[in-house]
Amino acid sequence: MTATQSPLTVHQFAMRFSSTPRGARLARRLCGHRLDAWGIPYGSDAHDVVTLIASELCANAVRHGHVAGRDFHVLFAADPTTGTVRIEVTDTRGERLPHLPVTTPPDGDSGRGLLLVEALADRWGSSPRAEGGPGKTVWAECTVVPA
Repeated sequence: MTATQSPLTVHQFAMRFSSTPRGARLARRLCGHRLDAWGIPYGSDAHDVVTLIASELCANAVRHGHVAGRDFHVLFAADPTTGTVRIEVTDTRGERLPHLPVTTPPDGDSGRGLLLVEALADRWGSSPRAEGGPGKTVWAECTVVPA
């Protein structure tokens, strides 16, 4: 290693999951495990926030981006030099773009996911699927301070 190389590297995790509630739950758990392994421990505020965002994006991929027989993809990265964690969730429904609700959702079990992402993430958005083909990628970034 030369003197100009940083000993810190970008941590990255990528995996495909079945477009089911079970797949979304597994994705959330694995993202939480990776955060802990990367120095953002279970139970810390940063861990809880990033895991909640990952959970919401994965749940939305299953609920709103599901196409029968198609999986969703998660790319999860942490850059120790900037303290940025980025979550990307790609599904195969490009025509259903994410948007914040115009009005507050009524009481119930759904409709608040992107409001949580908006409130907790430093930045978030969506883009067409990077590798081509049908679909979109919804991403969020958080700046975290390891515990």
